[in-house]
Amino acid sequence: MTLLAEAPAQESVVAAYGLDGFPFPLVVLALFVIVLCRAQGTYWVGRGVAAGVTRSERVRRLSEGPAMVRAIALLHRWGPIAVTLSFFTVGLQTVVNAAAGLVRMPWLRYTLFMLPGCVAWALIYATVGLGVFLAVVAAAAGSPWGVAGVVAILAAIAVLVVLRRRSRARDALAEAVPAQGSAAAE
Repeated sequence: MTLLAEAPAQESVVAAYGLDGFPFPLVVLALFVIVLCRAQGTYWVGRGVAAGVTRSERVRRLSEGPAMVRAIALLHRWGPIAVTLSFFTVGLQTVVNAAAGLVRMPWLRYTLFMLPGCVAWALIYATVGLGVFLAVVAAAAGSPWGVAGVVAILAAIAVLVVLRRRSRARDALAEAVPAQGSAAAE
């Protein structure tokens, strides 16, 4: 019975990419090419920003924003393996690829660490990755308790984000106040 339940989810994953009816190896190859092009494109956009190709205020804010700062710190801490590992995440992959370009990671090194991540991403999305997400959404949509659960989880995440930002702002203010007081005493 579980095999029957998994088959429609797998078909919907493949259909979401317009690849239903194709053999599995071709689906994996197509997803690999998609993620390869997206990752390389994001890397080269980062390189372009680093080279000063654009002077747009919006691009400057994005390249200096908190997500990019965290991604650059991640690259400095973990090195190019951060590129590979980013493909196992949702939401971090794009910013890490852009950060690799922004810090001008050499293209060959970036590509060598990007390729295993692309393979893993293609295999995950061709099998269970998007299927699990679609199954959870379908289950939640079919049950009022499921919808309530998803809403509760999203609300909890929002509360945690707000509390964390307030805590950081309070810590930054506490650090700034003594510094200003000691400067005035001199």
